Amino acid sequence: MSEKVKEDPVKLHKDANTLYEVGKFKEAMEGFLRASELYQKANNFFDSTSMLFKAGECAYMLKDYEEAVEHFLKSAELSFSKGFDRFGVSALEYARDGYKALKNKGKAKELEKKIKEVKAKLEASF
Repeated sequence: MSEKVKEDPVKLHKDANTLYEVGKFKEAMEGFLRASELYQKANNFFDSTSMLFKAGECAYMLKDYEEAVEHFLKSAELSFSKGFDRFGVSALEYARDGYKALKNKGKAKELEKKIKEVKAKLEASF
């Protein structure tokens, strides 16, 4: 009877970081996305959001701005749904920069407005 090897999100996370550091962004992005899925299944939402964020950074480095925006927006959405608002704001700022790189001024302005709203809400809560 062969036992299925369980993937370790922490190992995937570390391996992806190493790939990122040596400039292998495509491979790193795949690792970050897989780690994000595994973290999410384990209800580790903070690490899941940070892995989506790192995947967005990889796509951005590859100048695949559409994919970068997609990962940053997923990171922001999960962050806000779990109360990691400051992290969500950072993800939105990167998504906005991705839209700017895509020359999508409408979407960039939309996100700028949302970023300001969230920041105002965060400042009001202190």
